[in-house]
Amino acid sequence: MESPPPTPSAAWRWIPTLYFSQGVPYVVAMTLSVVMYKNLQVSNTDIALYTSWLYLPWVIKPLWSPLVDRFRTKRLWIIGLQLVIGAALAMVALAVPGPAFFRATLAIFWLLAFSSATHDIAADGFYLLALPPHQQAAFVGVRSTFYRLAMIAGQGGLVYLAGTLQLATGNISWAWSLVFGFLAAFFVLMALYHLIFLPRPLGDHPVKCAARFSAGYLGVFAAFFQKKEIGIILGYLLLYRFAEAQLVKLAVPFLLDGREVGGLSLSTQQVGIIYGTIGVIALTLGGLVGGYAISRLGLKRLLWPMLLTMHVPNAIFIFLALLQPANAYVIGGAVAVEQFGYGFGFTAYLLYMMLVAEGEHKTAHYAICTGFMALGMMLPGMAAGWIQDHVGYSNFFIWVCLATLPSFAVTALLKIDPAFGQKPPPGSQPVTSATGAPRQ
Repeated sequence: MESPPPTPSAAWRWIPTLYFSQGVPYVVAMTLSVVMYKNLQVSNTDIALYTSWLYLPWVIKPLWSPLVDRFRTKRLWIIGLQLVIGAALAMVALAVPGPAFFRATLAIFWLLAFSSATHDIAADGFYLLALPPHQQAAFVGVRSTFYRLAMIAGQGGLVYLAGTLQLATGNISWAWSLVFGFLAAFFVLMALYHLIFLPRPLGDHPVKCAARFSAGYLGVFAAFFQKKEIGIILGYLLLYRFAEAQLVKLAVPFLLDGREVGGLSLSTQQVGIIYGTIGVIALTLGGLVGGYAISRLGLKRLLWPMLLTMHVPNAIFIFLALLQPANAYVIGGAVAVEQFGYGFGFTAYLLYMMLVAEGEHKTAHYAICTGFMALGMMLPGMAAGWIQDHVGYSNFFIWVCLATLPSFAVTALLKIDPAFGQKPPPGSQPVTSATGAPRQ
């Protein structure tokens, strides 16, 4: 039985848990695995080399996103993949105490990473199908909030739990085994919860195509790259965060590095409070305010204010690098302003991806957008450390501010329906696609 259009209160039953569940496997593969291997005396060379490859599924997930569109429902994909993720975490728990733990757990993390990336495709597609456009805009901050809470829970709570269990048991392997066992149980519970509370949207069905599969599969990608003004779309997806992709790679090293090399010489605990707590809270608030603002005013009216709010605060890091303040409140306030601006401005990027994805293959096309988003973060970030090593922190942050110019240039070329993302007046027909056509 398919569900009627959801009320905001009904959406609160599943959006927070769905996006918390989306964030946990990512932080497990990208961060928790690193901490565990370091605890278990794996060399830094092996940790960096092999765990870096775990990021690959999120970069290339658009390649199999049409499969999620064409087979079964997004709801079924979500529930099934949460059970698979739970099983993978249980296998990690069993493999950690073994003699060949590194190879065994690494192979399982690969399964986890591919399952998690596929879960992202289904979850994002389900979000687009289950909510009308004005609710998509209103809840985009909520989904980001709970995704970030999952990051905090993984990088903070689970690492703290592992350390506590190590002290209690005196056995590092068993401590991590218990942590992953707990995570496995959590995902089984999440699958059962979503079996009950996920709605059944009218549009959640396989995309039907009379053509043979290979033609239909390639047709999904062809349809994306045949979108009107695809060059501008790709330019925006790749360049909007060109500067931020470099800044985010060096922000924490800058806070930790000694003053003799241009850093702020904060302790790890201070960085955890200032960047990991105050910064995340500000980032979250920025996303919530951004989602609410777009739902009221629409994306087109806020596109430039959000662009400026995201990029102008980058100059705060020039101030920090030149003056090297020692006052933690000054540093914390500066980081909070920059992170709030990032969260507020990034909302426009998320809504634009939803606009681009509108159409018959919205799940697959949104996944393609997120693939370009990942590429736009990965490639500039790879060079950030090399640049900073050669020019120092002050000049690097000046470069970051100059690197915002491409995003201004490509934003000037965008054409967006004024009503997109805005809550429609009572009794009116929502405008939801790039062409102004109603949602199907």
